[in-house]
Amino acid sequence: MRLLQRLGRSLLLPVATLPVAGILMGIGYWIDPTGWGANNMLALLLLKAGGILIDNMSLLFALGVAVGMSDEADGTSAIAGLVAFLTITIMLSADTVSALTGVEADLAFKKINNQFIGILSGCIGAYCYNHFRHFQVPEFLGFFGGKRSVPIMSVLLTLVLCIPLYFIWPILFSGLITFGESIVGLGAIGAGIFGFFNRLLIPIGLHHAINAVFFFDVAGIADLSKFWGNVEGGVKGVTGMYMSGFFPMMMFGLPGAALAMWQTAHLKKKKYAAGILASAALCSFFTGITEPLEFSFMFLAPILYLAHALLTGIFLFITALLPARAGFNFSAGLVDYVLSLKNPFAEGWWIILLLGVAAFITYYVVFLVLIKALNLKTPGREDDDQSEELKIEIAYSNYTELAEKILAGLGGADNIELAEHCITRLRIEVKDRLKVDEAKIKAAGVAGVVRPAKNSVQVIIGPKVQFVYDEFKKLI
Repeated sequence: MRLLQRLGRSLLLPVATLPVAGILMGIGYWIDPTGWGANNMLALLLLKAGGILIDNMSLLFALGVAVGMSDEADGTSAIAGLVAFLTITIMLSADTVSALTGVEADLAFKKINNQFIGILSGCIGAYCYNHFRHFQVPEFLGFFGGKRSVPIMSVLLTLVLCIPLYFIWPILFSGLITFGESIVGLGAIGAGIFGFFNRLLIPIGLHHAINAVFFFDVAGIADLSKFWGNVEGGVKGVTGMYMSGFFPMMMFGLPGAALAMWQTAHLKKKKYAAGILASAALCSFFTGITEPLEFSFMFLAPILYLAHALLTGIFLFITALLPARAGFNFSAGLVDYVLSLKNPFAEGWWIILLLGVAAFITYYVVFLVLIKALNLKTPGREDDDQSEELKIEIAYSNYTELAEKILAGLGGADNIELAEHCITRLRIEVKDRLKVDEAKIKAAGVAGVVRPAKNSVQVIIGPKVQFVYDEFKKLI
């Protein structure tokens, strides 16, 4: 769980850049929904400007995770993450696979550039930095030692990982397509199952596989294509059933979840939480781009994401049962909702709005109850209240001496498993918790000691923690 929460914190920085980009794309699409910028210069500019980040979300994740998961948040880890990302997306691209095998590449390789690969690449970059930044090489190869070896090792490790990915990724992708085809005949129940797995698969980027079954002409459904007249065979009251239920969730449900997360944030972190959640909620409502909001709690509180997936399935099931149909070309936000009202297959527009109100209330209550009952670490509910700790002034100016005393209280260098820091605290993982002497650490002059888990120790330093950490790292 600690690893997932650390991953979630690493994603918050790239996630924070996405809502504005999504809104720009939404406005551009609203201006020119049929030409996607071909008919209007302003629409083109907005779509391209927003697409700079939205279309490269996986790359942003690779960089953010590489820096956030590395022990020292060094830029070298970002380069290693970028190298890993480029290696996977090029070596396993459809063009490369076709050239190597001499046959047309599996559809799965056309979807290799996704958020999961971005996160995986970031983890590879961080791993290589943590393990090889002090790598020693023979003297005549000295230039390639230390941190310069990190991107090199990232390439080598990623190339090795590409081998199992080459076999595993198509199996997972085609397996999900087969699974989707198996639930085609279940009607509203099938729509609910689809909605559940659509959300559940987003973290690993395989939602594209199951989407292809229901939205396009993989299994003869082509819900999206038939709704907009791109494929013949649409049926009034049926076409759109696999899209309609996303509108209550994206336009109203997730903003309700955002409100619950903001309300449960620590009092002195509400502004910080609002900065992340409000813009992401607006993006979800207006454009239907949900990733900025989903990735803000997906890894910090996985049980909330599971609840989100279940609620999505429930609302798709309920909507499919009712005479309520709407469709999207972009995503299930306000823009596509309004644009679809005049579509011949659209019906029950007011029912979708009522379902939206129900979704808002349901998401708000479920998230509020779960967060409070399980003390989940959503944005603004981190373990430490840094707003007060930023005011702390330690008496020591000799950071080496302070680091030595803290290390002694932690049981010495041999007892340190992992050392990192946030804005105000040293975050230490120890091998033997019984060797930790809190009284000795406090006697060094620190502001406090927190024991959040069995082998975790957090030493509150204040805003000068970076200087203490630098000396601490030298000692271990």
